[in-house]
Amino acid sequence: QEHYGGLNGLTVTWIGDGNNVLHSIMMSAAKLGMHLRVATPKGFEPDLRITKITEQYSKEYGTKLLLTTDPLEAADGANVLVTDTWISMGQEEEKKERLKAFQGYQITMQTAKSAASNWTFLHCLPRKPEEVDDEVFYSPRSLVFQEAENRKWTI
Repeated sequence: QEHYGGLNGLTVTWIGDGNNVLHSIMMSAAKLGMHLRVATPKGFEPDLRITKITEQYSKEYGTKLLLTTDPLEAADGANVLVTDTWISMGQEEEKKERLKAFQGYQITMQTAKSAASNWTFLHCLPRKPEEVDDEVFYSPRSLVFQEAENRKWTI
């Protein structure tokens, strides 16, 4: 909202794990008027209960929801590209399997080519290079440090 002046009509794309951060976005995006496009590898989809609620919210608030396994399809027309860790606390033993499953999900400038011309990038940190490359993470399009500062005020 701070960057775009409002949230209504924005398209947010999540590329990565169907984790708690995605669940939070899913539960709020439609209520804020945002379209949501989600790309997760098979087997790493968001919780089905959350998905069903999100589908209902999307109908209720007139927003669009896309669930796919194709990161480039999800990135198409996105204003905001978002990812998070692929290996959360307690999943360290799954690292090798997860890194293999998430091949092709790293957010890069190639990913952003199909995004909207005003695209930005978010990540709630800490970031690992396999999730987003340096070019995107440190680009002027990256709002991760403003995101971290804003989160500080809620703590």
